[in-house]
Amino acid sequence: MKSIQSLGSRIVRNAGHRPGPKRSGDNWPRRCPAFHSFGKLCHYQSLCLVALCLTSAALSVTRADDFKPEPGYLSLFNGHDLTGWGYLTNNFDGKTVTDDGRYSATNGILTVHPRTPRLIQKIWTTREFPMDFNLKLEFRAATNADSGIYIRGPQLQCRDYLVAGPYKDLKQYKPQDWNQIEITVTNNVAYCTCNGEVLTNALPVPATGPIGFEGDRGQMEYRHIRLKELLK
Repeated sequence: MKSIQSLGSRIVRNAGHRPGPKRSGDNWPRRCPAFHSFGKLCHYQSLCLVALCLTSAALSVTRADDFKPEPGYLSLFNGHDLTGWGYLTNNFDGKTVTDDGRYSATNGILTVHPRTPRLIQKIWTTREFPMDFNLKLEFRAATNADSGIYIRGPQLQCRDYLVAGPYKDLKQYKPQDWNQIEITVTNNVAYCTCNGEVLTNALPVPATGPIGFEGDRGQMEYRHIRLKELLK
């Protein structure tokens, strides 16, 4: 990231010091200072634009990686790799991609990749959560994508809702953009919202279990996955 930013800085510093090509016998640019100045200005502006794009890309990566959960919340995804996640019979600690390529971690985003032919896969936290809790995360669904969030086992459908359902009447849902899911589990019942709108207010869940994500149809992205245990 630092190398990208330093490259942008060098581009700007050196923009005014790169002479244009000279052609033998061509003295017209020398006789026309306005033309020469205009060419240098265009060259400088183009390089500044490139530098700005590189710096913006570096800053966006930094912001994604630097997410900090609210006080009292435990981050379930470190943003860099799949440490703390697995397929129940194994774990992917230190890996950025699962062995089958269905899940990957980069730049603060846990991505669920589609598969052809279609095949359901499930990834879980290696830790279980027996306490009451509040779970927050953001998701971004590709068109008609179908995924799910497992709450100690039972699934809350997480999809491109307005196209794939089942919650097609949501008013606050933003297609192909980031949306927030919030799940509160008390006394083994889950209350779930999307951008503040209720998805279900009475989903029964077991007394303990992990959190998981389903890979089904299309690409789904998750980020800012954090959980706070609630004291009774």
